[in-house]
Amino acid sequence: MASKLLVDIHTHVYLPRYAALLRSRSAVPFIRSSATHDGKLDERLLILDHEPSGGRPVGPQYWDREEKLKFMDKHGIDVSVVSTANPWLDFLPASQAHTLAAELNEDLEEYCSTSPNVQDVPIRRLYGFGLLPLVPEITTASLLDTVKQVSKLPHLRGLIMGTRGVGKGLDDMALDPIWAAIEAAGLVVFIHPHYGVDAKAWGDMDNGHVLPLALGFPFETTIATTRLILSGVLDRFPSLRLLLAHSGGTLPQLSSRLASCIDHDPVVASRLKHDARYYLGKLYVDAVAYGPEELGFVSDVIARSGRYEAGTSDFKAANRSLGSQRMLFGTDHPFFPPLSSTEKWKSVVENSEAIDAVQGWSQADKDGVRGGNAISLFNLAE
Repeated sequence: MASKLLVDIHTHVYLPRYAALLRSRSAVPFIRSSATHDGKLDERLLILDHEPSGGRPVGPQYWDREEKLKFMDKHGIDVSVVSTANPWLDFLPASQAHTLAAELNEDLEEYCSTSPNVQDVPIRRLYGFGLLPLVPEITTASLLDTVKQVSKLPHLRGLIMGTRGVGKGLDDMALDPIWAAIEAAGLVVFIHPHYGVDAKAWGDMDNGHVLPLALGFPFETTIATTRLILSGVLDRFPSLRLLLAHSGGTLPQLSSRLASCIDHDPVVASRLKHDARYYLGKLYVDAVAYGPEELGFVSDVIARSGRYEAGTSDFKAANRSLGSQRMLFGTDHPFFPPLSSTEKWKSVVENSEAIDAVQGWSQADKDGVRGGNAISLFNLAE
């Protein structure tokens, strides 16, 4: 039964064509290749400045489809909606980014369309988020061309994008034609961080990657999404479907503070049709939060959004079950692997157990977060 499937919507791949590009480079982002003392190939991925330990070890799990399927089988995942991992095409000149986006979208379609079906269900095991060549100096025509391409590739059901847009952020008015095209095509936009915040905020102590990843990534998502809300994008494109990584960062926690600040700033208050808290109910978030209390809180914030629609005076208690309908399971594979190949991935187990332990979610709610919501959002049962 499709509604009982486990669907992973936050899972990445570095397609072979993309990995080859990274191997050809010598500055971040790149893959550094060297030989170990016993003559074996050692490849290290560096996608962030100051990567600890000289980069993360990479291997077939980053690009081999069979490795992705093995990971899915090991963890009981029926379907994955796969996305190219950060930093996407951000580091390329416009002409190269446009060409490579088209090629990688075709590659991802092939990766997904030739995957097996879920047993006894007419659904492929792999679907994908396409790439947009969102780089400075790209033309609107090039971006619209790529949206059209992705919308015609049957196994690509959305687009992944970072937070920089074409250089000025996602609230850049120059992106309005792109949002309009994405909305019209019915594609889901997965907003994912890469740059974090100013590294000076982390101080001088060596804390590895903990602060940039645990705090910098979600803060980046929070800022980018807040700017989108403040710019009126969700008013101008009310059917736009945005999916936020890492459970929306800190936006759920800070949404009432945001609303209060807007109320006291007439420039912004006059720009928006609704209280800022209303817009959180227009968003989707992954359930990559690792704890049941965090997931429950996020679902509460989403659930209460209706009371903040302009003209509404109904302030009844939020229905946590309602909020769960905008939350979707994710793993962040292939990052943070276990130390032993025989172990299940701790991050996957923690996220799965967190969904099970949320107080106030029915079994149907939990099944929805695990897969039913994704089946509906991405029209996978078609």
